[in-house]
Amino acid sequence: MRIKEKHVLILNLMKTKIVKILFILLAFVLMIVPSSCKDHNPVNTPTDTTSKTDSFAKGADVSWVTQLEANGKKFYSSTGTETECMALLKSLGMNSIRLRVWVNPTDGWCNKQDLVAKAIRAKNLGMRIMIDFHYSDTWADPANQTKPAAWASLSFTDLKTAVANHTTDVLNALKTNNVTPEWVQVGNETGNGMLWEDGKASTNMANYAALTTAGYNAVKAVFPNAKVIVHLNNGYDNSLFRWLFDGLVANGAKWDVIGMSLYPSTTNWSTYNTQCLANMNDMVSRYGKEVMICEVGMSWDSPAIAKSFLADIIAKTKSVTSGKGLGVFYWEPESYGNWNGYTLGAFDNTGKPTIALDAFK
Repeated sequence: MRIKEKHVLILNLMKTKIVKILFILLAFVLMIVPSSCKDHNPVNTPTDTTSKTDSFAKGADVSWVTQLEANGKKFYSSTGTETECMALLKSLGMNSIRLRVWVNPTDGWCNKQDLVAKAIRAKNLGMRIMIDFHYSDTWADPANQTKPAAWASLSFTDLKTAVANHTTDVLNALKTNNVTPEWVQVGNETGNGMLWEDGKASTNMANYAALTTAGYNAVKAVFPNAKVIVHLNNGYDNSLFRWLFDGLVANGAKWDVIGMSLYPSTTNWSTYNTQCLANMNDMVSRYGKEVMICEVGMSWDSPAIAKSFLADIIAKTKSVTSGKGLGVFYWEPESYGNWNGYTLGAFDNTGKPTIALDAFK
């Protein structure tokens, strides 16, 4: 072969190899480009799976927790591991904490400072928070709506101011500590109003409405996005709710959510739950408001029945018309050992949660 022909052959072979190399490089580039794009959205980035049902509040009022701890009470997982109370409830499926506040309690528990300390703990756990104003120095409930001692002799005008100032003061203390409540109750179980006698609904609905609005306006001034709850006892009693809320409407009161308590027995819970669902749907239809079960409880030593009750009321609340059933809260489930004579908790005498709370999982 002549030298010239040999050079041509070599050049052709080189061209063929270069073309093959280019094809290989192109194929490689095409393979790595998609994976490079994926690097901007790594596999371990959480996917947003939030849905309407995920916003359902599953919670507990644990206002006694600091007092229980001060008295040596401890809380344990089902396997016997000592665990902080709110963290334990979170591990059981709860996502929300409710805390009451009294104006000037004689023993200091549930005052502003105690409330803030507990609220910070809940916030640090990523829990949603409800604040429950009793507007009293002690328990406010269907049988007792006693004015705080410092407010006892105030004129009605000054009483409205006291409600606003107390509400503002407590909420600002939370705000200072970077705690933002999602819900705020103005009054507790106010089936016949609050701050008696001035705010007794059966004798002066207009006064009760004005006090409710004073609380509402104070809440919105500090936390405009917080939902204000008016909370009544006996969630199964539709006539009570219609009477009270018709009265508030007639007197121009403002609120966002209708709250209910429900404490059935081990034998009538199914009937109460059915009546409560009918009441919740009626409240939505009649007033266009959202509804929430702010308190439930059942005897601690009937955990299987309690679990059935809770699972059913949670399901029924989720089924409320237009998704307006916001959540269910157990009242002081962590109390045990006949604490303060209360036996409707959901922990056993060894400080472990009963199976009743499995309903929240």
